Amino acid sequence: MATTAPETGKLIGNYVGGQFVDVDPSRDRLEDRNPATGEVLAQVPLSGAVEVEAAVAAARAAFPAWRATSPMVRARAVMKLREVLDAHREELARLLTTDMGKTFDDAFGEVGRGIESVEHACAIPVLLKGENLEGIATGVDVELVRQPVGVIAAITPFNFPAMIPLWFLPYAIACGNTFILKPSEQDPLVSMRIMELIDGIDEIPKGVVNLVNGGRDCVEAILESPGINGVSFVGSATTARIIATRCAEVGKRCQALGGAKNSMVLMPDADPDVMTQGVLGSAFGAAGQRCLAGSVAVLVGSKEEQDRTLQLVVEAASKLVTGDGADPATDVCPVVTPASRERIEAEIAAAEAGGCEIVLDGRRDGGPGGAELAPTIIDGAGPDHNVIREELFGPVLAITRAADLAEALELVNASRYGNASVIFTSSGKAARDYRYGVEAGMVGVNVGVAAPVAWFPFSGWKDSIDGDLHANGSDAVRFYTRSKVVTSRW
Repeated sequence: MATTAPETGKLIGNYVGGQFVDVDPSRDRLEDRNPATGEVLAQVPLSGAVEVEAAVAAARAAFPAWRATSPMVRARAVMKLREVLDAHREELARLLTTDMGKTFDDAFGEVGRGIESVEHACAIPVLLKGENLEGIATGVDVELVRQPVGVIAAITPFNFPAMIPLWFLPYAIACGNTFILKPSEQDPLVSMRIMELIDGIDEIPKGVVNLVNGGRDCVEAILESPGINGVSFVGSATTARIIATRCAEVGKRCQALGGAKNSMVLMPDADPDVMTQGVLGSAFGAAGQRCLAGSVAVLVGSKEEQDRTLQLVVEAASKLVTGDGADPATDVCPVVTPASRERIEAEIAAAEAGGCEIVLDGRRDGGPGGAELAPTIIDGAGPDHNVIREELFGPVLAITRAADLAEALELVNASRYGNASVIFTSSGKAARDYRYGVEAGMVGVNVGVAAPVAWFPFSGWKDSIDGDLHANGSDAVRFYTRSKVVTSRW
């Protein structure tokens, strides 16, 4: 087995055809470090086309028999996966905290969310059912059936190294496909551990699930491989558009979930405690490294009401503790790397130079691992400032203001993104008007993070997705199958 205990910092390998395999030592490798301490956890091989094609060959070889396996048998295999993941839930969460950095409670919740997707995929015999209509003409019947696409590759990001791979893997294999995971090279240890657990599940045949570690060359090989039939992706909006375009050019099925710039509308009649806790959890949980993070707060009402709301948020945010995610006292974990911290701090400095007021400044020395950044709140940003327009992926909340709900909706809908948006209010009319008019696929009412449960799609709009089928829910089953319509006369 090529994998090693995380503390050794040795080179990890890939998982192909039911075996852990070493990667050519001449390949470049990337150091995977604990963002809180700077400790080297592993050296990640940057696989290329050779390694990807080995995984493709294993997946293609396993596909015919797996496709022919009864949906009920495949469901039982996914049930076994759910059982094994649940038994190792705490272990996976602690590994996630060490490798990615987020607090243990946040990591534990993430693993739980991933398991929810596995649980939903267990219902595949029901989810796969087709349609039929008899007697459309004399002696003629029509039926629609769903069949697997083939080999699916998933390219997943660093910020949810447990949950997002589990958005894709259980649905793909439950539908009868075989699967290749390319996790983020910045924190692959949770995915490697999941592969170790899968390796012990006899109900999942060798080659049905594979993993290849790597960076850009690995992604290029996935996009170019004729043996891969579909790609699931989560990452930045720019990369999502590239992935979707490249897949379209060669006829691969693609779902590419991109970035976000989510707004929270804070009405003057909102419950102060509910609003404050919701804003803090959304803006600063996981150090803002979520595609559902609320990174813009729209303060609504008179100047006095707006200032009162801002004061509540600033006072509460100033009390949050920044530090190692493994410390139970920590509220805000480090960002993923020192380079990320430096990039985010440069955006804060640019906003300040552009005339914004830094009402809460979280810039600091970076801590032991060089990646700490405390909550930062920026007031006075206009629509052209990056802190309003673009995803910073850090614990930074930009403030903008609106006289009423109609103006707030205009500000929110001006964004090119449409992943999520939330409103805090005690007015049913305001909540209904907002959910009707906001241009976002996931909407929260008095909920800071509008993350749907697994049996609903993760349904971003606009530049937050390329493609029309989302992760999770019925969209997942539709994406991982092709419909076939059979017309019969007897």
